[in-house]
Amino acid sequence: MGETTEQPASELNSQQRNQLKRTLLTSSEGRLLLIGVALAFIYTFWLGVKLLFSPEESQVLIGMTATGIMFGRAAGMAFGYSLGLGHSTVIPICIIIETILVLIFYPLFVLSWRHLLVINWLKNTFERIQKSAEIHKDKVQRYGIIGLFVFVWFPFWMTGPVVGCVIGFLLGLRAWLNMTVVLTGTCVAIFGWAFFLHEFHDRVASYSSYAAMVLMALLVIILIVGHLLHQTLHENK
Repeated sequence: MGETTEQPASELNSQQRNQLKRTLLTSSEGRLLLIGVALAFIYTFWLGVKLLFSPEESQVLIGMTATGIMFGRAAGMAFGYSLGLGHSTVIPICIIIETILVLIFYPLFVLSWRHLLVINWLKNTFERIQKSAEIHKDKVQRYGIIGLFVFVWFPFWMTGPVVGCVIGFLLGLRAWLNMTVVLTGTCVAIFGWAFFLHEFHDRVASYSSYAAMVLMALLVIILIVGHLLHQTLHENK
């Protein structure tokens, strides 16, 4: 009896693995996930090379990357500008970070939604972001693709590309159209933040370089505290 009950379970697991492999290779979401993982590997490898040949700069880049992933584009960019990085570094890195986040998170969410790939430690994150997406879905749906673009571009918490791509999925947009709208809105938002933050930094630096660093550091702290406060209030609701 033990062998007869164990065999179907192993066959089921094998079927699930084969189905997942086929999905990764043939579906739009699977290909997006593979592209996202490849980009993440290349970016991590590049940071590792920078760490060997330029340790000080690499520490700033790693700090900017961590801040951007945890607290959003504005905090990450402000962190970079406060430590003397220019547009040529801050903008491409921020675009790469957010592109990787979208290309990895979106397919994982969709595969989890379809019960093809369930990652237990991401369940709470998926549920929180799905609830936020459902709250804003009707507002975005009213204006269609333009509404999704504006939602991703709008510079407030929980209106970024990760929630935006989930809204696009809930609205039934095709994966590539969803990615195009979300990533385009993200790039426009990044350039907007870059202009504002760099202009702010330059104006303050004209009085004192120390004042510029202090104010940019305070701005980073404000953005982080605001992000945490918004997340706490959202979870309490």
